[in-house]
Amino acid sequence: MNEYYIGVMSGTSLDGVDVALCEIDAASCRLIASYEHPFEKELKSKILEAITHAVTLKTIGELDVKLGVLFSDAVNALLTHHPELREKIKAIGLHGQTLWHEPTSPYPFSMQFGNANEVVARTGIDVISDFRGADIANGGEGAPFAPAFHQEIFKNLGEKIAVVNIGGIANISCLGDELLGWDIGCGNVLMDGFISLTQNKPYDKNGDFARSGELNMDLLQTMLRDDYFAKIPPKSTGREYFNSEWLQNYLQDFQSLREADMQRTLLELTTVTIANEANRLGVRELIICGGGAKNGFLMERLEKLCRAEVKTSDKYGVSSDFLEAMIFAWLAYKRIHKEAINLKSVTGAKKNAILGAHYAAN
Repeated sequence: MNEYYIGVMSGTSLDGVDVALCEIDAASCRLIASYEHPFEKELKSKILEAITHAVTLKTIGELDVKLGVLFSDAVNALLTHHPELREKIKAIGLHGQTLWHEPTSPYPFSMQFGNANEVVARTGIDVISDFRGADIANGGEGAPFAPAFHQEIFKNLGEKIAVVNIGGIANISCLGDELLGWDIGCGNVLMDGFISLTQNKPYDKNGDFARSGELNMDLLQTMLRDDYFAKIPPKSTGREYFNSEWLQNYLQDFQSLREADMQRTLLELTTVTIANEANRLGVRELIICGGGAKNGFLMERLEKLCRAEVKTSDKYGVSSDFLEAMIFAWLAYKRIHKEAINLKSVTGAKKNAILGAHYAAN
């Protein structure tokens, strides 16, 4: 029987809150409606401050509630266009905003903010959140989760298929008998951060600024030698690693580089690291989703560098913009039905676990 769920996703790019209303059953997950809720500039600044600087516990606590209010507003805004479905929504799958992801610590954790109790109170709908904790408690990385969903929706495409989500971080899913996946490295996070700093723009639309620059091979090769790219999966990462401090460390010997050349080189870093993985795996088709799918120049470079045929998920009727939010609607469905998620081959966990904590409205 079909059921309705909402997925809410705010990624490392901090470019907005994606909300996906999905109709789900045991065999399919169909996007019914979607909405992108804007991120207030002040709230984005507070999140970045919490990630990069020491802040008080009061600030942390208030930020958790503020994000809960933001996510509630995003859900309610979507449902104003579909009021007839509000009473039919079984649950909201709330990823939350990642502040820190530390799966290799002696006491590993992944910290997502967005108070679930606040969302329940403001929407009147059950919420499933804290998806990553159970996987980490079972010895896994707690990320990425996308491969399990990619396997579900692209399972009929055959062998040698890989899916890459290019959000703030880029992750890859290798579909087949044994599901594999990991975080490749930086997706949009360094490009977005650099153009925000230099031109006060949230992102490089269509890659136009990068296209105007020249690739600096010395800088590219220097960045490609970073330890993360050589690390063997399972592996996951985030803004706590790939950030302005990471970039400044590599820019020490390249201070005279033009801004456009820097943007061009950062785009190449993203495309080369993705293409290297796709080519090493020998995939025949590479499906791209996430914000990077809308970057025309980035897609051109992937098509040039990859031996595989490169397509966006939109070609298969799956929204590249809202696929990540759909993942958390699907995970909420799985949690309500007490189904473990097939992720141990991806994250390195000792067993597949039922993911998420259930906050009931009634």
